[in-house]
Amino acid sequence: MFRYLFLILLMASLGIPSGTFAGDYDGSKPILISVLRVNGCLDDGTCYPMTVEEANLPQFFKVDFESKKISRVAFNSDLPDSIIKRMEHVDGKLILQGAEDGFEDVRDGFGWTVAIAEDTGKVVLTASGEGVAYVVFGASVPVNP
Repeated sequence: MFRYLFLILLMASLGIPSGTFAGDYDGSKPILISVLRVNGCLDDGTCYPMTVEEANLPQFFKVDFESKKISRVAFNSDLPDSIIKRMEHVDGKLILQGAEDGFEDVRDGFGWTVAIAEDTGKVVLTASGEGVAYVVFGASVPVNP
């Protein structure tokens, strides 16, 4: 509580209105997500850290809320952009959800959820498929459309 009060007083003393940063992570502006950490889990309960390459993920994702698409940035993949099927604001987070079929003729489909903290832009992505799950931690910044 005191930390927030201190922040509000500091912003007021510097002449920064409290709403200056509002809207950066609420879905009104595109964002760029950087993957910081990846953990993979198997159905036997074991979990382990992974690199983005081991998880077959790009280092960066661009989220365009207007077109409801998530695209991989500078990543060699034949996969199309991910389509955001659902967006909802819950307890200060913007929640995105979707599902992917993966590669044709491969049983690799999965569902995913992205939670974006509306005040900080911190990101947690979870994805699960058959016998495997991933937890990805990241950070985001607003970008120009």
